[in-house]
Amino acid sequence: MDFTSTLDLAQLRALSAAVSEGTLEAAARALHVTPSAVSQRLRALETATGRVLLVRSRPVQPTESGRALLRLARQVELLAGDALAELDAGGGEGGGSVEHGPRTLPIAVNADSLGTWVLPALAALADPSAAGPLCFDVHRDDEGHTAGLLRAGTVVAAVTTDPDPVAGCSVTRLGAMRYRPMAAPAFARRFLPEGPTARALARAPVVVFDRKDTLQERYLRRHLPEGAQRLAPPVHHVPSSADFLTAIALGMGWGMLPELQVRGAQPPGPLVDLDPAGAIDVALHWQQWKLGSASLERVAAAVTAAARRHLVQGA
Repeated sequence: MDFTSTLDLAQLRALSAAVSEGTLEAAARALHVTPSAVSQRLRALETATGRVLLVRSRPVQPTESGRALLRLARQVELLAGDALAELDAGGGEGGGSVEHGPRTLPIAVNADSLGTWVLPALAALADPSAAGPLCFDVHRDDEGHTAGLLRAGTVVAAVTTDPDPVAGCSVTRLGAMRYRPMAAPAFARRFLPEGPTARALARAPVVVFDRKDTLQERYLRRHLPEGAQRLAPPVHHVPSSADFLTAIALGMGWGMLPELQVRGAQPPGPLVDLDPAGAIDVALHWQQWKLGSASLERVAAAVTAAARRHLVQGA
């Protein structure tokens, strides 16, 4: 059987909308159809493929087979949007054009890049007064996990630490984000009066972004004895880039802050570098689907250009 003959574009759109919106009701609103129509399209797609594609949870979750079709659905949507934009720009044979609205590109970005250098790069592409403005559905995740969103078909491109291309994707090295161990002056005087010694670091409170954040632990490995690298001191988890900076500036603990954020932000108090020679560089890459998409190439060009300006090159 020719598998491609079983695929229906309306059914693929229903799958994509259901995963994006989280429920069949929300997908119906996004597609301007009834929930019953979405459910029927999904059942028809599952019947045609002979696979269960969605777990009907809240939010709905794609199965392994569903993720494979989700990637296809997102690719079709992206290429179709580019084609319609090209038709709009050229005008029809009758002299008119039809406005289809901006394309929406789902991309994955780590919080620190999002809070420092990525958004300005995207802003020019989102300008409604510009030719072919784009909309973005930004998924925030740790840079070590964003590649997983590519594999799942959730996003079309990602800023990631993974240098190995996801199947069907290309990779471009962006540079490195440099992180420095920072603290409020009063905190440093109280807990680290002689600098980041092993004894002091074993007791000094530390601020960690979330459970995926290993930067502070990486720094501690350099200073704590073998077998004592795990975080033993009091730990505060603050999963917001701006609030992470604020927590450190308020003296809740020390933490690894992006050099870009330290230079560009206005924290509610001064900060000191606990170890000027102790910076950690995190290499970042841009991975994107291998598609002949003009929209995706515009985003890639903007992101890589911004990376060359702001990230550490050659690190």
